[in-house]
Amino acid sequence: MAERTAASRGRYVPRTPPRTAAPTEPVEGMPTAANDRLALNGMGSFDWDLETGRYHLDEVGLRLFDLGPDEFDGRPSSLAARVPPEDSARLDDAVARAMREGRLTFAAYFRLLRRDGTPGWAHTQGRILRDDQGRPYRVVGIVRDAEEELAHAAAMRTLAADRRRQTDSVRNTTEALARALTVRDVTNVLTDSEGLRRFGADGLALGLVDGDVLRLVAVTQQPTAELRATDDLSVTRLGDRLGLAEAARSRRPQFIGDEEELIARYPRLLPYVEQMGIRAAAFLPLAAQARSIGALGLYYGDRRRFSTEDRNICIALGSAVAQSLQRAMLFDQEREFATTLQNTMLPRRLPTIDGGTVAARYRAGRTGREVGGDWYDVVPLPRRRVAVVVGDVEGHDSHAAAIMGQLRIALRAYAAEGHTPATVVARVSRFLADLDTERSATCIYVEADLETGSLRLVRAGHLEPLIRHSSGRASWPAVRGGLPLGVATELGRDQYPETRLDLNPSDTLLMCTDGLVEHRGQDISEGLEALAAAVHSGPPDLEKLADHLCTELLARTAQDDDMALLLLRRAAVPGAHAERQMVQHVHQADPEGLVETRTMLRRSLAAWGAAGLIPDIELAADELLTNALVHTDGGAKLTVELLTRPVRRIRLEIQDHSSELPHRRAPGETATSGRGLLLVDALSASWGVEPRGTGKSVWCEFSLPRDGLRAPTVGTG
Repeated sequence: MAERTAASRGRYVPRTPPRTAAPTEPVEGMPTAANDRLALNGMGSFDWDLETGRYHLDEVGLRLFDLGPDEFDGRPSSLAARVPPEDSARLDDAVARAMREGRLTFAAYFRLLRRDGTPGWAHTQGRILRDDQGRPYRVVGIVRDAEEELAHAAAMRTLAADRRRQTDSVRNTTEALARALTVRDVTNVLTDSEGLRRFGADGLALGLVDGDVLRLVAVTQQPTAELRATDDLSVTRLGDRLGLAEAARSRRPQFIGDEEELIARYPRLLPYVEQMGIRAAAFLPLAAQARSIGALGLYYGDRRRFSTEDRNICIALGSAVAQSLQRAMLFDQEREFATTLQNTMLPRRLPTIDGGTVAARYRAGRTGREVGGDWYDVVPLPRRRVAVVVGDVEGHDSHAAAIMGQLRIALRAYAAEGHTPATVVARVSRFLADLDTERSATCIYVEADLETGSLRLVRAGHLEPLIRHSSGRASWPAVRGGLPLGVATELGRDQYPETRLDLNPSDTLLMCTDGLVEHRGQDISEGLEALAAAVHSGPPDLEKLADHLCTELLARTAQDDDMALLLLRRAAVPGAHAERQMVQHVHQADPEGLVETRTMLRRSLAAWGAAGLIPDIELAADELLTNALVHTDGGAKLTVELLTRPVRRIRLEIQDHSSELPHRRAPGETATSGRGLLLVDALSASWGVEPRGTGKSVWCEFSLPRDGLRAPTVGTG
């Protein structure tokens, strides 16, 4: 239908293929029981590929259009014979307008003409998928029989023809309920101020049947705590003598026009009537598919006579609420299945690690029943090390979740074998390439020795990590990256580069998937800036920081996508002589880190009674740190110690990961560099270079006069 007009108008047909190809077959993975429930509810599903024009309609949908499988050729225009032209044009406009305005979903009612010419009504609800440039490339959704629902709506409009206000209320309520996806959405429609106005009531209570009890899931006015403690009606038995329970049990509406009759019929409500000022009430059964699912109570602050029109409107609205609740409960059940499946594939608990702590969060997206492929893991390694990983498999279905589970197991196995981070990620990429799938995945893998603060990172098409320093400042260290898992192997480029970083005591490494920072219609750089700001403003406690980030950022993104977040913090390890030693790691491309280091250096020297040496030691430290950061591939570790034997002195040491030894040069008068070691030689009492297994150490010492030493006054570890 929409293909015919939309293509001719050129309003939303993509001009270039999306970056991620959309599948041409319907998304699989829905449990058989769910499909049966959809069929019983008169729901069919469709999957429309805008690039190829292919339109897949399942068996239930074909039955709705009164078509056999051999009568439909997969083109939307072939369905037009079953839809009146004016309805087809209206449906085309609804789809095109949603795509043009950048909306995520659309919904519309339309008429159907069956094979024998018998008319009927149907309702369709679709979700528009867009590529990275925001262009739509695929539409998926449901189509269902709306005959009974619209018959109720038509009856309500007929009965309330002489009451325009009530007619508008009915239409607005029906439309609002048609957009509700979850039970919470339905309760929000009912309990807001507009919901009460539509029903013409002063209060509302909604209860759902759960076995042999009725659970109150929504109320507009809560009784006092004292009354709830005396007689709590939030969970009652269906056999209790109460209005909601009786309506749900008998499936007959009850209309009571004054408080005397209300108390006489339901004595247990007396304290509620007195406290909440109830003078009249209507108790409406909620039934769907010949089954009672709950009851709706409407409360009024004045006596009233329920006319025939009033009763019919309430009954019809109750029927619309029941149908919306049935759809929402089915949606919530399938969503719970998807979330449970995802959670069973993630770690049940995080292990205790040496030298630090870890916190993780996972949040499922709010866009449907889809299962996500985001994951995280913490893997203890020999020699008191730990590996942490965050990853994201392409797609949002059970296939993505299954691949995620296999990748997590494979990565744990390769890590436990003792391979380097680059080898672990390369083997996982080859493992994914060997699977019978076209999916790719991204991940960031970190091997950490938190006793020393040493990190070895490998990034495969994933977001870079963020570091929150002990001062609260957030920075983005440069971490080299490679292609996504699977893709790298297919292209023969799975030799991943490794980046070395160091965490200072109390520093925190943050890794996440793009669901935390990315939102449709928003540049990802805005999300990354918001992440850095939230990290900076977050509380110091690691668990509270994780909750803070979820609260702050998911509210911005509306959580269209799944999200995984992992925080790794190095413990503050003071040591036996922390007051006489300062250790600080400085990362490349982090000028603020140099500023922090200078501040801590001055503070330590002043605390040790070496204030007179601050200018010389600071200048030497600047020269050696600059050499390490400019001429080596990685950061540097600064260690400053107060030594007392055999003589009192300050020892300054800079370690880096390069094995190339420095040497003094003889720069000319106009040279702009080459004087660093000359300055160190001139300022210090002695200096030297020592090769290390992972690089080298350049050190220098400054003599401290005997009378210039005083006891430390400030801990600086």
